[in-house]
Amino acid sequence: MLSLDLSFFSIAGPAVMFAGISKGGFGSGAAFAAASILALVVPPAMALGVMLPMLMLIDVASLRPYWGKWRWQDAKLMIVGGVPGVAFGVVLFTMVSDDALRVLIGAISVGFVVWQLSVGQGLIKLGQMVWPDWVGWIAGFAAGFTSFVSHAGGPPAAIFLLSRGLSKTEYQASTVLIFWAINAAKFVPYAFLGMFTVQTIQANIVLAPFALLGAWLGVKAHHLVSERLFFGFTYLVLMVTGVKLIWDGLF
Repeated sequence: MLSLDLSFFSIAGPAVMFAGISKGGFGSGAAFAAASILALVVPPAMALGVMLPMLMLIDVASLRPYWGKWRWQDAKLMIVGGVPGVAFGVVLFTMVSDDALRVLIGAISVGFVVWQLSVGQGLIKLGQMVWPDWVGWIAGFAAGFTSFVSHAGGPPAAIFLLSRGLSKTEYQASTVLIFWAINAAKFVPYAFLGMFTVQTIQANIVLAPFALLGAWLGVKAHHLVSERLFFGFTYLVLMVTGVKLIWDGLF
């Protein structure tokens, strides 16, 4: 049961705004932190159900500022791979419990931080070779799957897109387009799985202004705010919430 009280919105409001800032200005990679945070206080499936309409709203708000600035060939490869990835996510989702979902979302959160820090330290090299087109399909499949189960498709997208020599704005615009398509593909399966309820819709109505404000701030921050500062804060939040979710799921 989702309790739409002040304590819920005091957590959900900033989380949704943070997702908007991430998707609107920093490549979508950290937006799934919002779902991880919500999964600390509500069942994971409910957290995902609350967040998907908000992410779709942010997608729509972010499309216009970046319209036509994406690299269509690269984005198309990932979208084509993303749809079967979503289908695979549906199959897995029907087979796991809430605790298993907590562990999965927590593990993806911690793994995201470890992956990003490894890139930052030069342990993983990105952008030094151009991946062939078929890797884009595989990356899209991985992005569709991880996006379905945790709204965390950013890392697979980054691995492929950053190797293709995109500019900062081309990369941002491409991720906006890719996850607009993937999130749209997730909507019907989420509905059939019962992840949208009267309560989640009520929560979405209240949270919509936070999503739109976050998207607007993200577009502005794209050219103004240090990525190092933004992602440093993100990694801290994701590590703490990820460890907590794994603990709650296991114990």
